[in-house]
Amino acid sequence: MKRQKVGLSDLESARLSYGCMRVAGTWTPADITTEMREKGKRAILAAYDAGYNLFDHADIYCRGECEAIHGEVLKDSPSLRQETQIATKCGIRFSGEPHADSPHRYDFSAEHILWSCEQSLKRLGVETIEIYQLHRPDLLMDPAEIAEAFTTLKEQGKVRYFGVSNFVPSFVSALQSALSFPLVVNQVEIHLGRLDCFVDGTLDQCIEKSITPLSWSPLGGGWLGAGGKVADDNPQVELRRKVQETLDEIAAKYEVSRTVIALAWLLKHPSGIIPIVGSTNPSHIKDAVQADAIDLDREDWYRILVAARGASLP
Repeated sequence: MKRQKVGLSDLESARLSYGCMRVAGTWTPADITTEMREKGKRAILAAYDAGYNLFDHADIYCRGECEAIHGEVLKDSPSLRQETQIATKCGIRFSGEPHADSPHRYDFSAEHILWSCEQSLKRLGVETIEIYQLHRPDLLMDPAEIAEAFTTLKEQGKVRYFGVSNFVPSFVSALQSALSFPLVVNQVEIHLGRLDCFVDGTLDQCIEKSITPLSWSPLGGGWLGAGGKVADDNPQVELRRKVQETLDEIAAKYEVSRTVIALAWLLKHPSGIIPIVGSTNPSHIKDAVQADAIDLDREDWYRILVAARGASLP
């Protein structure tokens, strides 16, 4: 795959990232079997082999086990570390932590950020994380306190660059105002069933500030991908099936899968969206790479947009 710069950093990522949220095969650590761990390792290795070099994690994915599985891959094949970049996230706390009556919440306190980073480094078995992100906006966010924590991690060599996830533009601006270095990514939900970022200023800000948008769930949880189905009782069944039909028509024109066209549609945007592919099926991981070679013309791009809107443009 071709490479692109990540924000105002010296990192270069393939145009697709590999998302490791599913590599444990469950969200419950006690349910992981040896077979599931091995399947997760094979998925990560398939992504390496297919040319992905930016791997997306979060400390909450199977409560850290996804990071640990990746750490096992790196321990078995240490040379892979030199060829790849790791991004991970912190800031979400589960109910029952640290006390039985503690609620599910978000925590951007300096103490929690520093502690979370240490845990991720240990699970991954690495000394430095390339991109460290805040996972979901904490309404008690104190930009100055976060800046202090980020600066500490940067000076200690534990993190190279920082970013955010699920932030609206005003939150990005508030945090950036306290930092002496640029945020390099904003990871948000962008796909043909979620068009908000195209009109709420998120992608405009990414272009203005040279922040790279990372698209989580670029296939809408699967329904936009090859073989994806829409249930008869889905409240948007007609709209979604029209989107699938349009994607299939254009996929036939380019002689690729529906998955490839859905991803290529995101890649066309000038903000430099990097879709995060989360399949654990090696053939699907490899198939997605073809999106890098597809340059949709403007007519096809807008045909797909109109189908996703469910209405003509004004």
